[in-house]
Amino acid sequence: MPTKRPSIFGEFKKTHVVPEPVKDEMRRNLIGKLRSGEELFPGIIGYEKTVIPALVNAILSRHNFILLGLRGQAKTRIARALVSFLDEYTPAIKGSPLNCHPLRPGCAYSRRVLAENGDATEIVWIHRDQRYQEKLATPDVTIADLIGDLDPIKAARERRDFSDEESIHYGIIPRTNRGIFAINELPDLQPRIQVGLLNILEENDLQIRGFPVRIPMDLLLVFTANPEDYTNRGNIITPLKDRIDSQIVTHYPTNIEESQAITDQEAWTNRDGNAPTIPDFYREIVEEIAFAARESEFVDQSSGVSARVPISVLENIVSNIERRNLLTGDQCTVPRIADLAAAIPAISGKVELVYEGEREGPRMIAVNVLGRAVGRVFERRFPRIEKDNGLPAKADPIFGKVISHFSGQSAVDVSDDMPFVVYEQALQTVPTLKRIAQQFLKTSQPEETALGMEFVLEGLHQQNLIAKTAVDSIYRYTDMLATMLNSLHHDD
Repeated sequence: MPTKRPSIFGEFKKTHVVPEPVKDEMRRNLIGKLRSGEELFPGIIGYEKTVIPALVNAILSRHNFILLGLRGQAKTRIARALVSFLDEYTPAIKGSPLNCHPLRPGCAYSRRVLAENGDATEIVWIHRDQRYQEKLATPDVTIADLIGDLDPIKAARERRDFSDEESIHYGIIPRTNRGIFAINELPDLQPRIQVGLLNILEENDLQIRGFPVRIPMDLLLVFTANPEDYTNRGNIITPLKDRIDSQIVTHYPTNIEESQAITDQEAWTNRDGNAPTIPDFYREIVEEIAFAARESEFVDQSSGVSARVPISVLENIVSNIERRNLLTGDQCTVPRIADLAAAIPAISGKVELVYEGEREGPRMIAVNVLGRAVGRVFERRFPRIEKDNGLPAKADPIFGKVISHFSGQSAVDVSDDMPFVVYEQALQTVPTLKRIAQQFLKTSQPEETALGMEFVLEGLHQQNLIAKTAVDSIYRYTDMLATMLNSLHHDD
């Protein structure tokens, strides 16, 4: 493309040829990226061997396609990233409602302007970002919104007959002509509106209210849908499904590393230039929350557990660190296990519960999921504790002294708002706890070591070896047997 882009038709036609369709343009640019080894979808993590190859094949095949997956699987982000496969700029006749190419005028307005002005017709250059539009499908969307309708006011103002093509007010799809149009949550679109898309997909043309003209369309159509919506809120009509060339299924991260990379990329943790210090084992707990929720019998798995869960969880935990420092005057940027309670709103608001889960209550399910996450990471980080057969727990060579410490009246109180000095002193009353944290979690700084010590206590609680009670945001670790007997006494 010339350095100086021509602004009138006379200059333009000397150096440019008839344009290629948008799908061919994307195919050409994709081939160039593949040959150069350029990253195709920056910021899309975990799809390198699954979704991205399917997307590449769809673009190479010049297919309209649908991204099918549960909530929080980057479907919209993928759709928006497709603009990178368009040319940076493309020419259009100034004022054309359909972004008509100067050498291929497709609507009455563009043909009239060219006929009236000839070589003096003004040319504009549209950036690739302006060639992408999307619409969230809702039950109130109409054909006029998407396709267009006759505009009697426009016809009267310009003294045009209703049979004049320029009496049409075009909808958002034709106004995205020569670009990419995405419809999110396609099943929410009423069936009679879905029918209006059939001609665009199959014939690549547009018809409005039985007009005797057919307006050619040049579009890549992308749809997104959640499988749950097929039965809960609507359906994709069979003729439309038949005309969508490729169905690409998305998925959640398959391992902790991918999930953590997404969270690190998306979570807002650097507050006013102060980034938190979050040890690896704590990050594992944050990511394990989503994995535990996806396996919970209380969570509706057909709805999915969004990848946004660990993102929101981490942001809430960082905010809780901020709040504590403002209240206590501490400068500690390391979280506590007690801070996980601040993540409950981020969990309970993002998961759909089955009937049994609703009976338990969203908060209890969130607490249950947090406990499972801590327990899983504890089991990965520490040696197995023999509880039933073999070595009794209190004689365990690693944790025996910790468990025995709670056998009497000893207890440890921690909270998410106590000053660090008080927090550390409470944990240091438990024998061998500091050594265990330093040995298995490789902690060195006092703040990280204190967190590791609390993690050991919480892990032993999740193993049902010590008890934990909560009163007014204070968490007390005590003897399991004494707590059970005390509970029975109060029940009596």
